[in-house]
Amino acid sequence: MASTTEMLAQRFPDLEYHPIPSAETHPRYNYTGFHPSSQTLQKGFVKSPGRRAFNVDVRFDRDVAVTMRDGVKIYMDIFRPLDSDANRVPVLIPWSPYGKTGTGPQQYETMGPFNCGVPTGRVSGFQKFEAPDPAEWCERGYAIANVDARGAGKSDGFINYWGQQEAEDIYDTIDWLANQPWCSGSVGMAGNSWLAIAQINFASRLKHPALKALAPMEALNDPYRDRIGRGGKPHLTTFMKMLLNGFAGPNGVEDMPAMLEKRPLYDEYWESKYIHTENIDVPLYLTASYSSALHTAGSFNTYRTAKTSHKWLRVHPYQEWYDLYRPEITDELQRFFDRYCKGIENGWEHDTPPVRLSLLALDGSSTQTIVERPELEYPLSRQKLQAYYLDASSHTLSTRLASSSARTSYDSHSLAAKSDFIMRFDKYTEVAGYSKVHLWMSCAEKDDMDVGVMIRKIDSAGKLLEHLNYPCPVPTEQVPNVNVAKTLGPQGFLRASHRISRDDSRSRGDGQELFYTHDRREPIKPGTIVELQITLWPIGMVFAPGEGIVLSVSGHDMIYPEVDFLRLQEPDDENVGTHNIHTGGQYESRLILPIIS
Repeated sequence: MASTTEMLAQRFPDLEYHPIPSAETHPRYNYTGFHPSSQTLQKGFVKSPGRRAFNVDVRFDRDVAVTMRDGVKIYMDIFRPLDSDANRVPVLIPWSPYGKTGTGPQQYETMGPFNCGVPTGRVSGFQKFEAPDPAEWCERGYAIANVDARGAGKSDGFINYWGQQEAEDIYDTIDWLANQPWCSGSVGMAGNSWLAIAQINFASRLKHPALKALAPMEALNDPYRDRIGRGGKPHLTTFMKMLLNGFAGPNGVEDMPAMLEKRPLYDEYWESKYIHTENIDVPLYLTASYSSALHTAGSFNTYRTAKTSHKWLRVHPYQEWYDLYRPEITDELQRFFDRYCKGIENGWEHDTPPVRLSLLALDGSSTQTIVERPELEYPLSRQKLQAYYLDASSHTLSTRLASSSARTSYDSHSLAAKSDFIMRFDKYTEVAGYSKVHLWMSCAEKDDMDVGVMIRKIDSAGKLLEHLNYPCPVPTEQVPNVNVAKTLGPQGFLRASHRISRDDSRSRGDGQELFYTHDRREPIKPGTIVELQITLWPIGMVFAPGEGIVLSVSGHDMIYPEVDFLRLQEPDDENVGTHNIHTGGQYESRLILPIIS
């Protein structure tokens, strides 16, 4: 019978792979060779000066081979308390193709300013990128199995973005680990980003009795709409290319940017990547933040849709890597895993709020950020939807529609041009949930428009504010302008020709959360004025009296790049000419905000 990989190749004969260098030859890999072996890291062991020490004796099994159902071998490094042969322990799996034990090019020291808020001494150097640290967790009575996913490092095969093949590989790995003599039979998974996506991808497709709990700490569940084709247009193009060049392995990696060029509309290929979170029925410790250009929507969506009744969402005001290694969060995560992987009746499910919600004040505000306030649900049932109408003549937002129509314009194919609309709050205000815009727009030069919208906060003097995602030793304005370090505000996107694919039967939240199938397009006759409806990713902000917002409309992504070398030099949209925004009179262009009473 054909393997899953072979069946995928038959199903998608145009599936394209990007060649990657081997681990030995990758210019940015910290590779120290292939050495299947075992050693004891004695209490007090330090990998290099300044790193976190191991506080218990640990057995380190390196380059352990596990054979998948189709004969492919993948390799992992296993760290476990030395006494686990007698006192069996649960195992946590951080799963990704980013290098298994500090080997990949993704390092906190280089991924953002000031080590991304993760001090060198906080981690041992044996941690997988975006994953729990073995030095921390072996001390807490857990094993860590750092996996090189299929096609990564020395593991056989090709790297694929999630889907059925990765789910089957995770199943086979769970099965092997759960049956090791040192394992208690309980398995958990934890980590950020790819590691989080791998968890929900598995749990949405397959089940294994040994898997007791998951901690997807910021994920996405829709690779097309959340990442590469957001709004129906190419998105994060430089970031996706950076990812391709960061992998190492024996063959290649699925070339998702190339697949978007071949398949720009949502079809069965993209559906094969979609993660049906409504199928998840395993305890979930979920985190979300407003700082991610990749994971915000998917993190909230997973919490809302997963069918398990044992789920908790913590919305924090930080960047995910800094949050992952906060000592108080490690303590809390242990309590979660102790409850479900060790069966300890510690009261977790009784005294942990289902939702903890942070609301950003942003630096320079005269009010304070709300940090992880307990709530019962998300979005909040007490939200009130308030419409603010755009006025192109004054570039303002108002609760009243202007009686006369007006128009404002911007250069659609520019990295700087945009149209701004300003409003202020006259009293303390909280905004939390999903915002939506209705825009009446036209373009005389082309039959389509790539449109982006963004909400920024201003202080009482009109200054645009930024939120620092982790502590830095310099003022906010001296921190480099990268998205890892600074949050600006939520965005939304739409390619205008995809407006006809809106599916109201799949939209949610009093019409605030629009769903576009993106499976068809209809060109717009140049010069025709059309209504575009765009949902922005979740917002969480607080405003003092006199502070306000700027709604910006443009043809481009308006947040900072993830890292500085990804900064665009040329626009990556497909716009031509001038975009016109029509307001007032018959053109009810408006922003609808979820105001918290």
